[in-house]
Amino acid sequence: MPVTVLIANRGEIALRIIRSCQLLNMKAVAIFIDSESTSQHVKMADEAYSLGDGTVQETYLNIKKIIEIALKSGADAIHPGYGFLSESSEFAKNVEKNGLIFIGPSSTIIENLGDKIKAKQYAKEVGIPTIPGSVGYVNSLEEAEEVVSEIGYPIIIKSAFGGGGRGMEIVKSHETLEISLMGCQTISEQFFGRKEVFIEKYISAPRHIEIQFIADNYGNTIHLGDRECTIQRMHQKVIEEAPSFLSEELREDLGERVCNLARNISYSNAGTAEFLWKHGEVLFNEINPRIQVEHPVTEMITGIDIVTQQLRIATGEKLAYKQEEIEFRGHAIEFRINAEDPICSFYPQSGTITDLRIPGGNFVRFDTFVTPSSKVTDKFDSLIGKLIVWGENRKETIERSQLALKELSITGLITNIGLHRAILETEEFNIRDLTTDFLERNNIQLILANYEKSKLAAVYSVYEKHKKKLDTFQMHIQQKRTMNNRWKQQSKLEQHDNR
Repeated sequence: MPVTVLIANRGEIALRIIRSCQLLNMKAVAIFIDSESTSQHVKMADEAYSLGDGTVQETYLNIKKIIEIALKSGADAIHPGYGFLSESSEFAKNVEKNGLIFIGPSSTIIENLGDKIKAKQYAKEVGIPTIPGSVGYVNSLEEAEEVVSEIGYPIIIKSAFGGGGRGMEIVKSHETLEISLMGCQTISEQFFGRKEVFIEKYISAPRHIEIQFIADNYGNTIHLGDRECTIQRMHQKVIEEAPSFLSEELREDLGERVCNLARNISYSNAGTAEFLWKHGEVLFNEINPRIQVEHPVTEMITGIDIVTQQLRIATGEKLAYKQEEIEFRGHAIEFRINAEDPICSFYPQSGTITDLRIPGGNFVRFDTFVTPSSKVTDKFDSLIGKLIVWGENRKETIERSQLALKELSITGLITNIGLHRAILETEEFNIRDLTTDFLERNNIQLILANYEKSKLAAVYSVYEKHKKKLDTFQMHIQQKRTMNNRWKQQSKLEQHDNR
């Protein structure tokens, strides 16, 4: 059983993994760039090794350097977290080649699921509906035109090995088809090292649904229900909930199909199947072979520690649960707290946190790596924390979230806390009128701008009130000084007269 785990990540997910390691009496090894040598994950780990300083490619994406540190530290396993190298089959392959355990599915599974065409085929084999589109890669304009003639416009061209919202082009007419195809191929090669692309029917403003599943090395597989991840900006999730709006029957049916898919390909460890929902139809999108940023909402409604399960499975243990033992209770919402300016196109922010007030109370959780005096850099993703709130039902969770967001305060740089407050105030959010274009449809940035103005007005009002008090106080002080000076002058005259 491995006793030493190297965490090939940083920030809040590194802390999350370290805590699970400590719970299982495993030794945790952290890696860091020199400018983050005092970060919380470095302080909490049993050991920490520097990656030096440089670009992300030279540090957290440097496979050779990370493997060297793992071997030097005596690590038995590597947990990639999310982002960075978590979906790199090359990284997983190098981990396996050096006799270490990759905490996630095998490199072969990651490679196969990274090919979105193969992933769609796996879904079809277990009866999961997929989005209409090309059967294989599209390499030329002629092939693209042939697909379009079958499914019609609008379409979306996607990188077959892409992710993170990159390598996608929406095409609404034939006039832009060729240039969009070439552009997508170029971006795909630039960011993912592969120029293969495919075409799907573009589904505008759907809902984004996920199924969380876990599998061990012995063929045992369970699902932990669904998540709603519809509210997004620039293809990046902003708010996640569990459960989603699916009926219990549909949730169980979809969950079982996902488990069948995982069994068919001998999947091991935690994973997430993503779907698009439109007009009552659930369509397969992709599988993410890693832990998700939003996993805490699933933990809150099931009581299952997913990261701890990842570690146990990687060390050879069987799944601790059977499907019939999984119970869903209440509702949970996660708010991604980002260092970004929602009013100015979500532009990333950097700076030093001068003050941090974390909300408390029952069923409120805040996962973060920042503290007062922490320096936030724009080198990495803008995520600095996750506020997770649970309630007996969605209404209670929203009410509790409003209080928690009111209490949460981060000063020193701009964050999107105000954005979350504004979203919760909309009628659409409260009645679950959610689509991926929620922010644009509700003109949420205008709402936020008005919110910020009202906040500034309130601050100015308080300032004016205290300024008047201060002016009055200063006036009294001046009067006392004047009286005191007069008294001193009078005293001197009296002393002179007495002489």
